[in-house]
Amino acid sequence: MILIGDTLVSFDVIERMFLCDLSACKGACCFVEAASGAPLEKEELAALRDVIPAVWDDLSRQAQDVVRKQGVAYIDPDGEDVVSIVGDRDCIFTCYDGQGVCKCAIEKAYREGRTTVQKPISCHLYPIRVSRYDTFRAVNYHRWKICRFGEALGRKEGLPLYKFLREPLIRKFGAEWYEELDTFAGEWGRKG
Repeated sequence: MILIGDTLVSFDVIERMFLCDLSACKGACCFVEAASGAPLEKEELAALRDVIPAVWDDLSRQAQDVVRKQGVAYIDPDGEDVVSIVGDRDCIFTCYDGQGVCKCAIEKAYREGRTTVQKPISCHLYPIRVSRYDTFRAVNYHRWKICRFGEALGRKEGLPLYKFLREPLIRKFGAEWYEELDTFAGEWGRKG
């Protein structure tokens, strides 16, 4: 593992190749059956409430019902704030394009300039997961079968996971942190 500030970064983050292939996976990470929704940071709760008017028409009727009854988030069995989900499956912010690809209504509104709110950082970073411990954070690649298409496309394009996720890593940890990771990855690559 690599130590940068208070983070321990798994070597998978720099060694694994990855590039989302939405045409193959259809955005499955947002609609697979789940025990709970995407993890949230405390400061994201108010932003998610604020973004509802901008994305309301993009949400399914079922998602709108969940928002009315439960709100945009709830506390899961582990005591964590997570995004509300519809029927133990879809994130409330899922929307589908004409090809059946699941997308994020927040991301869509952000890219269209209808909001300045970005999707939750845990979603933006995926398939990287950040775990918080008493004295450090762990940054790991969450490998599972639905991302096999992203791994294949990443290998084909020669794109390391950390470079694919440059924008959200900088959003989460800052440009200086990312530069340190990039420098280490370059040096690590020359050794191999």
